[in-house]
Amino acid sequence: MKTENSNRRDFLTKATIAGASLATLPLISAKTAPTPRKSAENYVKLLHKSLTDTQRKVICFPWAHKDSKNGLLRTHVSNNWRITNQPLTSKFYTKEQQVLIRKVWEGLVNPDWIERFDKQFKDDMGGFGKKQGIAIFGNPNKEGEKYEFVLTGRHGTVRCDGDSEDHVAFGGPIVYGHAASGYYEKPAHPNNVFWHQAVAANNLFKMLDGEQRRQALRTEAPAENKIAFRGKGASFEGIAIDSLSKDQKEHAQGVLRALIEPYRQKDRDEALTALKKQGGLDACHLTFYKKDDLGDDGIWDNWRLEGPSFIWHYRGAPHVHVWINVADSANVELNSQNRSGPLRKG
Repeated sequence: MKTENSNRRDFLTKATIAGASLATLPLISAKTAPTPRKSAENYVKLLHKSLTDTQRKVICFPWAHKDSKNGLLRTHVSNNWRITNQPLTSKFYTKEQQVLIRKVWEGLVNPDWIERFDKQFKDDMGGFGKKQGIAIFGNPNKEGEKYEFVLTGRHGTVRCDGDSEDHVAFGGPIVYGHAASGYYEKPAHPNNVFWHQAVAANNLFKMLDGEQRRQALRTEAPAENKIAFRGKGASFEGIAIDSLSKDQKEHAQGVLRALIEPYRQKDRDEALTALKKQGGLDACHLTFYKKDDLGDDGIWDNWRLEGPSFIWHYRGAPHVHVWINVADSANVELNSQNRSGPLRKG
């Protein structure tokens, strides 16, 4: 007779890893055979069900859990951190759970971007899972209860909240980045999977006339982790998008599409809906910064697109860090409790 644990193990095997490569490798396999597509939320629930009591004590927290270092831990974000100490490739997780975590992550990004993200993982951490950690807040399997899955590592924080966070896109503030050729990248950032976003923004700068460039260009950027919303009526640096000509505005929309493209359609739609509620791209300002122009080539490595409750801060020197915070209002609880903390090298 099968025990409850063996039944559950059989279920997980059939439901989540049929056809997947489970070769005994030091890293989680990035190559999996096609399987019926489930949402990231489905896989979070399966993962949560599979956890032992010992595992839950380490990676599961109440929805409003706070710690002395980071405040409300669920909303913390940094460019280089592990939200819990157990790497995803450690023996702390079973092989089945490692695959489930990978499936959650795959469900949060644009399928066309998986290969590019895997390059970033390899360059920055040696591969997916090796230097990343997860946490689950709330109970994904309790009807009506809020929950959020958070995956962190070097140059990457992503979230899956099952729409628990009202008014907020991406489940809260997130980060992405890449050091493709060492800590100090060369001008033009060869092989950086995110540099094309900066190229698109700089192509817009080239479309500006002399007075517009004067408005758009500033000396030095604010701290990259300064992503608290300033709300409607605030004074923003840079050039107002609503002051641009028709063709410049169309290019600005293309920049926005390039920024949100790496993520799943659901989160892209939420971000655009939130932006529309605060006045759309016309409510935003675009600012470029002279300092840390790699190669002194006038292709600005550091720039920022900001509105009342929309921030996309792109720091390209010495390598790429991008900080995102998007909501449909500046008056959300999440923003007031967001603490990005001191920057860690990376």
